[in-house]
Amino acid sequence: MSSCIAADASLSPAKPAWRAVYALALGVFGLIVAEFLPASLLTPMASSLGVSEGMAGQAVTATALVALVTGLLIATATRNIDRRWVLMFFSVLQIVSSLMVAFADSLAFLLLGRLLLGIAIGGFWAMSTATAMRLVPAAHVPKALAIIFSAVSVATVVAAPLGSYLGELIGWRNVFILCAIPSLLALLWQLWVLPSMRPESVGTFSTLFRVLRRPGMLGGMLATILIFSGHFAFFTYLRPFLETVAQASVEGVSLILLGFGIANFIGTSVASYLLNRSLRLTLALVPLMMSVLALLMVTFGHLTVLAGLLVALWGFAFGLVPVAWST
Repeated sequence: MSSCIAADASLSPAKPAWRAVYALALGVFGLIVAEFLPASLLTPMASSLGVSEGMAGQAVTATALVALVTGLLIATATRNIDRRWVLMFFSVLQIVSSLMVAFADSLAFLLLGRLLLGIAIGGFWAMSTATAMRLVPAAHVPKALAIIFSAVSVATVVAAPLGSYLGELIGWRNVFILCAIPSLLALLWQLWVLPSMRPESVGTFSTLFRVLRRPGMLGGMLATILIFSGHFAFFTYLRPFLETVAQASVEGVSLILLGFGIANFIGTSVASYLLNRSLRLTLALVPLMMSVLALLMVTFGHLTVLAGLLVALWGFAFGLVPVAWST
């Protein structure tokens, strides 16, 4: 929504800056990997910090809540700052966040690191469309967004299973150190290729509140918040569930998470086809499908193979959500 306020097609350049687009894609890859890692490493993280898995799972909750608030406010709060520096600041936050989590000796310090990641994630998504419109001509904006969202899809596929697998080999702290590398590379690349993007038509806080008062806006936001909250509640505690209820090994958990990522990618890929057939029906059936899958998981989750199938179906359903609500 904030990106819609900030975007101005008249600011589109004459020539596309594709290197800048790919630099942003690498940055968002690092953000999404960092976002998904705690779900695949929750058990060893909780054990190392001496807290319950439920408490360790607040690392995901903290990130999501801060991302929500940041997404609403970032465009207005940074209205006088060159977008080039704002975007690079998000990469810096991801690097600092990953290192803080890696060296955290308490849950409070870990949560502080995750709060920084929430600012970066919420800020980037709020500005992604507006930024794409500043980097390429209007006719190339769909391609630019496709490149950026492809990075999201790749990160979704590899983050959780690779995090679970590497966590067993080198420890969860080293996994978070490795997680900082993509954002470090993205930061250096962005410093080299991102052009200056002075803000010229950014709304004020009063503009934001006027948008929120539009008919259906608050209802749509509430529905979106509930769906994403349900997903992260499911996904955050998936590894402990699979290990204790489904009796899955670490390798088994990694394979199930890989299945989730692949199915999520497929869901995102076919979303446009389903939405073209019926946007309203898709918006209604997806959360219903996710609710049914959660109930089936509780009932039959002790069957490892079936649990893996249900997780994959959940990944497919959730893959439709961002595209559907963006539409």
